[in-house]
Amino acid sequence: MDQNVQFQPLISSIQKVALFETKAKLYLIGSNSKETRFRVLEIDRRTPELSIYENPNELEKGDIRKFVQSRSFIRSISAYGVLGFVKFLEGYYLILVTKRTPSAFIGKHIIYTIKDTAMIRVNETSSKQMHPLEQRYVKMFNNVDLNSNFYFSYSYDLTHSLQYNLSAPKFVGTRCDIVQDEPLVWNNRTGEKITYAFRGVSRERFVWNSFHLKPMRDVVHKDWMLEIIHGFISQSSISIFGRQVYVCLIARRSTRYAGTRFLKRGANFQGDVANEVETEQIVLDGNRMCSFTQLRGSVPSHWSQDVSKMVPKPQIAIDLSDPYGETAGKHYQRLMFHQGAPVIILNLVKTREKRRHESLLSEEMQSTVSYLNQFLPPQLRIRYIDFDMARKSRGKGNVMEKLAKIAETVIQQTGMFYRDDERNQKQTGIVRVNCVDCLDRTNTAQFAIGKCVLAHQLYDLGFLKERKLEFESDCITMLENLYEDHGDTLALQYGGSQLVHRIKTYRKTAVWASQGNDIMQTLSRYYSNTFSDTEKQHSINLFLGYYIPSKAEINKTLHIWDLETDFYIHNSRFDEIRQISSVPLTQWVSTFVMQWLPAAVSDENRVVKELIKIHSTDAEIIDYYSNFHYDYKLTSFEEHIDYQLSHLSRNLAPAFRSHFSPFEPIRRQESTALKNPSLTGQSSTSSANSSSSDRSEDESESDEDDKSNRNTAPNSSNNSSRAEDPVTLSSMFPMTNDIYGFEIRMPKKSDMMKYEKYAEINRICCNPSGEPGRSASPYQYNRFAKINDNGGLVIHNNEIIIGTSSIEKDMHNDIEIPTVSEESIAIYEKYCRLKDTIMHDFHCDPKITEYVHMFA
Repeated sequence: MDQNVQFQPLISSIQKVALFETKAKLYLIGSNSKETRFRVLEIDRRTPELSIYENPNELEKGDIRKFVQSRSFIRSISAYGVLGFVKFLEGYYLILVTKRTPSAFIGKHIIYTIKDTAMIRVNETSSKQMHPLEQRYVKMFNNVDLNSNFYFSYSYDLTHSLQYNLSAPKFVGTRCDIVQDEPLVWNNRTGEKITYAFRGVSRERFVWNSFHLKPMRDVVHKDWMLEIIHGFISQSSISIFGRQVYVCLIARRSTRYAGTRFLKRGANFQGDVANEVETEQIVLDGNRMCSFTQLRGSVPSHWSQDVSKMVPKPQIAIDLSDPYGETAGKHYQRLMFHQGAPVIILNLVKTREKRRHESLLSEEMQSTVSYLNQFLPPQLRIRYIDFDMARKSRGKGNVMEKLAKIAETVIQQTGMFYRDDERNQKQTGIVRVNCVDCLDRTNTAQFAIGKCVLAHQLYDLGFLKERKLEFESDCITMLENLYEDHGDTLALQYGGSQLVHRIKTYRKTAVWASQGNDIMQTLSRYYSNTFSDTEKQHSINLFLGYYIPSKAEINKTLHIWDLETDFYIHNSRFDEIRQISSVPLTQWVSTFVMQWLPAAVSDENRVVKELIKIHSTDAEIIDYYSNFHYDYKLTSFEEHIDYQLSHLSRNLAPAFRSHFSPFEPIRRQESTALKNPSLTGQSSTSSANSSSSDRSEDESESDEDDKSNRNTAPNSSNNSSRAEDPVTLSSMFPMTNDIYGFEIRMPKKSDMMKYEKYAEINRICCNPSGEPGRSASPYQYNRFAKINDNGGLVIHNNEIIIGTSSIEKDMHNDIEIPTVSEESIAIYEKYCRLKDTIMHDFHCDPKITEYVHMFA
């Protein structure tokens, strides 16, 4: 790639929207952030179908003012974007983003989270009575809370990874064929820097309002199309001796085969798996950026659990046999297309059980991978790692150390993305983590990988001497909190409750009191899966457009809540898939994908919608500085993004410390009231943690040899909890020597005499009249102090009072005022005249010349 050719994504010209409503029409006025460019949409409310007209020209502020004043409106709404239109049984509804909050930034790209939306009825209500089921569909649609965990950006593509977004475009136009067409070659031989602005193509798999934007496609300007993702985005910062390094965690939840825990298991016939989430860990330091992408998702086969019986752990059943691994092959081929090779599978499902339950999935997954690997060259084969996390965490097992070794192996094989002015390194391959639900164990494993990745990222940025980070340091505590929030959010979306087994559970540092929280989360998840997941699944199918309500005769008696199953909704192309294909099943990876591996095909063949050559870097469509920094904008501290990112200083840092490195382990004191003796005589922390990791993981399926070690405390290590000291007066109020390295003492008499002389010099030099008792200079240190008749120096009420008797008489004898020699004066005069000599016969900018003669 030529370094003289640069690519910048276009900034949306519609960042503010005003809705003006009349009985006959709706008017949408969109503008940029500075309200200098305007576009107008006109929607007819009198027709039963959606009728949208857009003024093809951009308007100015004066034109908009005249337009608004010339009409009378019923109401007006201010918004920040249009999410699209939706129709049930009685006309269309318009969805607007009315409140937003910045949640993260990548470079100068701001990422917003949706805080509130508005749903406006478009079509005018007719005289006839509204369909009785219309409000039920509206209520079901609103069950998908758009005010929670939905994100968007006006300039950054959240549906793709940072590595993809920084790659060069190779094809232009959505109808291009990357297999047959010739790619663009960027070779600038002139040596001048050329900048292109482009409009990217989003990955529709992660666009949650894609169905709602369909009525607007090919009708309105592309800047009206505000795409949102669902999942989790959070950012925090590390202060490395005053230098800020930002860590951002982005989780994209797939719209394909999306749903709730027990109702969406395994995969459909297109290879889309349940609970598929792509998690990206980005570290930013100015122009230097690095990222790492990993994936979680259900086991890619056709399996389910019967929820008709109200039991906590329904039996796992393999529904359909897939001897040739067609479903899994489509899933893995898509991963190779977007992420490259190798695909590393970290399977956390149990392998040894007395009563076969989870081991069915392990056997199915392992046999499928072994079969598919027969048709791949050795260097591109799928890596399969089996790690029984529930068994490894029992007794004295140190799960985090074993996961750290696996994480190091993963990073060595896939690498990570890194970009600066001199080096460009790419990630080729991806690690795919899964357990049964892809919630608790999966989140802990992803944290272990993220911890190892962060060490590599900070090492490449030059902040670490070795690729290693310790637990209990500020850096890892910050990362652990990010992954805890990440896991809780995804667990609520898929499982109906927060994490049951947390990172601290597998680290065995959780307190005894956390067992009660685990029990409550287990009950909450059980209640949600039993009673409310069906309604939630209907809402997701309706929101994503998998089920479209209709007033046709065939659907009058069969609505979404009447369907026995949504199998055919998520497998609509079932008949086409079962047709015999001309491509042999052994060729489950296409030849086009094979020729690009191990690199990702999508990264090396990027497709964009538009490509525009920019003649000025100050063009508004790519002016990220003015888009990031708003002039004369009032923002409260709570809404300011830098205030929100200060998690480390507000929540993580201790009250006092002897060092300030975020990479050094810190001894954090906890209340002794949390320690509770157990029946076995051990501390409740160790016994509770070892048992809590087994409580719902393996109740009666463990081997006999593991039962004896279930309540054994782990050995002391970096991952174990630190012993607590008793609270004493010295621990609460430490000496300055312990904190700062020196002890405060009374000053010596000789030091006080030196200070008195120093104060006298200041008083004499600041008195132009030479009279020691009076002060004519306003810059004297203590001009309001009264003179002590006895002389000397007296401190009273924090004021320094200087006497005038003996010290003033001996000042000329004790302190000699230095005199400047003639030679030094001549050197100084020569230095002052030097600027005229340098500026003689030298042509420079007039502003510089004006500045020089200002002090002549």
